[in-house]
Parts: sequence; C-alpha cells; structure tokens
Amino acid sequence: MTKYSIPAILLACLTTINAAYAYDREQLTLLRSTIVKWNAWRNEHPELPVDLSKADLGNTDLRNADLRNADLSRAELSGATLDRANLNGANLSMAYLKKTSMKSTDASHAWLAGSNMNGAFMNEARLKGANLDGANLRWAKLLKTDLEQASMKKATLFEADFEKANLKGASFAQATFLESAILRDAVVSNQTLLPSGEPASKGWAARNDCRFVREEPASPPADSPRTVLPQKIISGQKPNEPPNSPNLQPTPDVREVAPWNAMRQLNPGAPVVMQGEKLSHTNLEGVDLGNADLTQSDFEKANLNRANLAGASLARVNFHRADLMEANLNQADLEGASLDRAFLKNATLSHANLKGAILSGTELGGANLDGANLTNASLFDANLEKASLRGTDLTSANLVGANLSNALISATTITPSGNRATRSWANLHQARFTEQ
Repeated sequence: MTKYSIPAILLACLTTINAAYAYDREQLTLLRSTIVKWNAWRNEHPELPVDLSKADLGNTDLRNADLRNADLSRAELSGATLDRANLNGANLSMAYLKKTSMKSTDASHAWLAGSNMNGAFMNEARLKGANLDGANLRWAKLLKTDLEQASMKKATLFEADFEKANLKGASFAQATFLESAILRDAVVSNQTLLPSGEPASKGWAARNDCRFVREEPASPPADSPRTVLPQKIISGQKPNEPPNSPNLQPTPDVREVAPWNAMRQLNPGAPVVMQGEKLSHTNLEGVDLGNADLTQSDFEKANLNRANLAGASLARVNFHRADLMEANLNQADLEGASLDRAFLKNATLSHANLKGAILSGTELGGANLDGANLTNASLFDANLEKASLRGTDLTSANLVGANLSNALISATTITPSGNRATRSWANLHQARFTEQ
C-alpha cells in the first residue's frame, strides 16, 4: 500500500494548475474526423491520456471507438451512437447520455457516477464492475446487460428494463424506484444488494420474476482503499492515476455534501475548478465551495443555505431563486451574476464584487454588504431592510422600488449618483446613518 507524507500531500495540493478544466481540442477534432483515424492514433500512442471532459459529442457517431480509460466526465453525449465502443475504465462521471445508444458497448469498470442515462439503450452492453452511483437510469434499456458487481447506489431506476441482465453482486443500495423496474429473467444472487441494504433472497427473486443463484462471498482486498489526494479538485472526478488500480477512490461528488466537505478539510490548499456546472435544484446546504472557480455555473433554485462561497469566482453564475440564507460570500466575485429573486437573508457579502449583477426582487434583509461593489447593479424591488451598506459602492445602481428601511448607511457609502451618502440621503430612504 502506497504511503504519503503530509508535506508531500500538501505540496501536491498546492501545485498551480493554470490550464482550465476542459477537453483537448486536437483530440476532439481527431475523434470527430473518422473513427478509423482515431483508433489508429490510439494504437500508435496508447500511453497518451485522452481528455474529452465537457466535450460536446451529442448525436455523434462513435461506433467502435477506442475510448478506453478516456476522461469523458461531464461530456455531452446525448443522442450519440456508442455501439460496440470500448469504454473500459473510462471516466463518464456526470456525463449526459440521454437516449444514447450503447448496444454491445464495453464499459466494464467505467465510472458513470452521477451521469444522466435517461432512456439510454444499453442492450447487451458490458458494465461489469462499473460505478453508476447516483446515475439517472430512468427508462434505460439494459436487456441482457452484464452488470455483475456494478454499483448503482442511490441511482434512479424508474421503469428501467433489466430483463435477462446479469445482476450478480450488483449493489442497489438506497436506489429509488427499483420496484417499478423490469427484472424479468434477470439473474440475482445472495451478493446482490437491495435498496434496503439487505441481500437479495430466493423469495425476493421469485416475487420479481428473477432467477436466483447462490455465490460465495468475495475475498476481501489485501489493502484498504485509499483516497488519492488530487492536485486540483473537480467534483466527481476519478483520481489522476492508472485507471484500473483497484484501490482508487474518486473525488467526492459535490452533491454529497458531507464527504465533499471532509475532502476539502483534508485538502485546504487544493484549487477547486468547476466552471459551467449544472447544479440547479440541488441540495447543497452547508457545502464548502470557498475560493472555488464556478464561473458561469447554474444554481437556479438550488439550496445553498449556510454555504461557504467566500472568495469564490462566481462571475455570470445563475442564482435565480436560489436559497443562500446565511451563506458566506465574503470577497466573492459575482460580477454579472444573476441573483434575481434569490434569498440572501443574513448572508455575508462584504467586499464582494457585484458589479453589474442582477438583484431584482432579491431578499437581502440583514445581509452584510459592507465594502461591496454594486456599481451598475440592478436592485429593482430588492429588500435591503436592516442590511449593512457601510462603504458600499452603489454608483449607477438601480434602486427603484428597493426597500432600505433600517439599512445601515455610512459616510463612505457611495450613492447611485456617485456621491458620498449623507444623513439626509439615508433619512430619505428610511435608513440609519453612521459617520463610521
């Protein structure tokens, strides 16, 4: 078992990564040209890593493509054809595979955690040992698919079709809607885990039209799994080590707040790069995203109650109707962000950059906006009751309809006209005034 010294870990975590988390454009161009050329290149350069993370490959014909161990995390593959492709050991975490054709595809030991496979066609595919934790398998077709030892913890299985699939040793722990899935003639064993955490039984198999076999318990691994500390943190990413190593643990998915926060405590200096994330309607209460790069991400209607976003890069992020009550956004960059109708009661926004931000109808009651830059921001109909605006720059901000009742204004606050606030200006807006 490999051991790491604490100084070595910290040094790795603090390594500067200046390249944005994105796909290799040359590789993407080659893959889109012809599969024959792509496969030839892979045969000639088997040692080179394949980075297609976040690549747009929707509706692309990728039949027979050699994508072994490729990084396709968050890639757009909806409607693509991956029939007979080799995805063995590939990272497809949080990829979009809606209505993707994967007939006879080899995705053994692939990482598909959090992926959207709604309506995907995976008949006769090989997914042995694959990780599908938290995946959306609603209406997916998995006829005769090999899912032996696959993990589908917390997966959504509404009306998924597992007819004649191999589910020996598969884990459905905490999965939802298994009762609505088609399991006719699927093979389960005493090593198959049900959503309750209990092993499948012969009686359960009979009630669900499955075939039941008895297996001997698997031998425990020689070493305990270890967590590989990344040089940069990307939610849900597999570690940057040999893909088939049995002891690797992934960077936790940010939607699993407790393990995510624990990982952040272990890696306080590691940069978090999560640009363009789609996390709308997600429960992220108390999540630690301090200093994270979340530029142009989508948090519409997300629950970020008491979240730590201090120092985060949040330019042009969508927070429409998001719950950010008591969130820490101290010194965050929110330039051009959309916070309309968001709930920021008692939030900390001191010294935050909100230049040009949209805060129309936003609840900011009791929020700390001391020293914040709100130039050219829209605060139309926003509620700033009892908010602290000491030293806040409101130059050219739109305050039409805004409620400043009992807000704290100081002599260093800059009003929309560009002039310093006065006691009379504060009184006009029913705000409190301090010289400090």
